[in-house]
Amino acid sequence: MRTMASRRTPRKPSLAVKKLPAQQRATETYELILDVAAKMLADVGIERLSTNMVCEQAGLTPPALYRYFPNKYALLSELAQRLMQRQNELIPKWITPQVLTGSVAELEQALAGLLLDTYKVTKQTPGGVWILRALRAVPTLQKVRLDSHNLVTDAQGQMLIEVFPNVPTKDLLLVGRIAVDMVYAGVELLFDATLNSRDVADVIAAMVASHLVRLHSENAG
Repeated sequence: MRTMASRRTPRKPSLAVKKLPAQQRATETYELILDVAAKMLADVGIERLSTNMVCEQAGLTPPALYRYFPNKYALLSELAQRLMQRQNELIPKWITPQVLTGSVAELEQALAGLLLDTYKVTKQTPGGVWILRALRAVPTLQKVRLDSHNLVTDAQGQMLIEVFPNVPTKDLLLVGRIAVDMVYAGVELLFDATLNSRDVADVIAAMVASHLVRLHSENAG
């Protein structure tokens, strides 16, 4: 007969950083831990990565790491949040009210440019592709990815509502969310398959732009 303890749902590992560094030396240690972890991801993969391995490679004792990160998932979470912030910062550089109200060709060019820049930033980030894969593969990190996508969707959705006041809000929010996920899916595809990056970007851009233009046309006047 199972006891109550055996039926309990296992606790999810904490993703929260224990403390943020306050002094320069502590900041250097904090950044060293993250830098080493990111670079090791490419060598050992998500599953094999451990805090002990990071400590050994960084020349630190485990207590020095645990002062900031309770486990490897907190490390991965911090790396993931930093990567997604870099990716999200690209969006307002490409997607603006002027682009949304311009020609279809301009909108397609902007969407394709956003996807290609997101791919470039991810590729240039140490361990970027593995961080990206960890966001999909590790259930514990799902919330990090979804929270980031929701944040971007809310911001882009508000812009779409202001630019296209005649289009139903629910339709604009839907296309905004799908566009966000399609861009990220396109980036993942470029890491997983041998495809021409411009071709992938152009196809996804055309799909999103054509639907948005159709919504606008159907609700014009």
